[in-house]
Amino acid sequence: MPDEGTISWREVLVETESRLVGSGHDRATAVREARWIVEEASGSTSVGELDVLATVRGMVHHDAMVERRLGGEPLQYVLGRWPFRTLDLMVDRRVLIPRPETEVVAGLVLDEVDRLAAGRDPVVEPVLVADLGTGSGAIGLSVAVERVGTRVWCTDVSSDALAVARANCAGLGSPAQRVTVAEGPWFDALPVDLRGRFEVIASNPPYIAPDEDLPVEVLDWEPSRALFSDDRGMADLRVLVNGAWDWLAPGGALVLEMAPDQTGLIAELAQTAGYVEVSVCRDLADRDRALVARR
Repeated sequence: MPDEGTISWREVLVETESRLVGSGHDRATAVREARWIVEEASGSTSVGELDVLATVRGMVHHDAMVERRLGGEPLQYVLGRWPFRTLDLMVDRRVLIPRPETEVVAGLVLDEVDRLAAGRDPVVEPVLVADLGTGSGAIGLSVAVERVGTRVWCTDVSSDALAVARANCAGLGSPAQRVTVAEGPWFDALPVDLRGRFEVIASNPPYIAPDEDLPVEVLDWEPSRALFSDDRGMADLRVLVNGAWDWLAPGGALVLEMAPDQTGLIAELAQTAGYVEVSVCRDLADRDRALVARR
């Protein structure tokens, strides 16, 4: 790439698009990704700012990002951040990339929070929420930011993932005061004195079968521990359904993300375990994606 003072960011954008197309990206994807990379490198927030000349520091950052993307690294990791609902989350290889289907799950959690908060002052009596296997903190931190009357526990078995979640929590400002980040497998991360007091327990657990084919970009870059689960991808889902019963308050809800072909079996498991008002909810692509089961 040319040096500082010889090319505008708009020209860099055109050249970046060309490089991405040349590496096999379709044009629409190349245009979109080139724009994100150039905006990140230049710090631009408007179209007009792209007419300024590129800086040396910006070009070094830009070139490094382009090389990483051309090497197959997911764009979200290349940028180091990704939007999720109202949040701008830090993400890297220690955590799964936040996806639209999980935004839908977060919305279901918020619906349950609203149901439980009705008729009481949630600031005085906050709704207690657990986001188990939190990863980047996407679900739990969204709840803390979007509903002031909540107290949220974000847990994960991975200390690496929790480092990312803590960084994201630190960027929340005052909502961070209502978030506790704790390490441990599933319910082991929660304090015993809160058993039977959580009003919403949510999770986007590993739910992919170990022998399932995945895109190379997912398989080679995202943490396998957060992707795969035994028993055709349902081992962790079963643990959560069976374990949540003892941790939920009467009337509380369990909200789980899963694969479309798992929803029927997990819904049956929840009903057998004694949950009521068990429902399967669809994602933005109109596929069965989440379970809501009330105690």
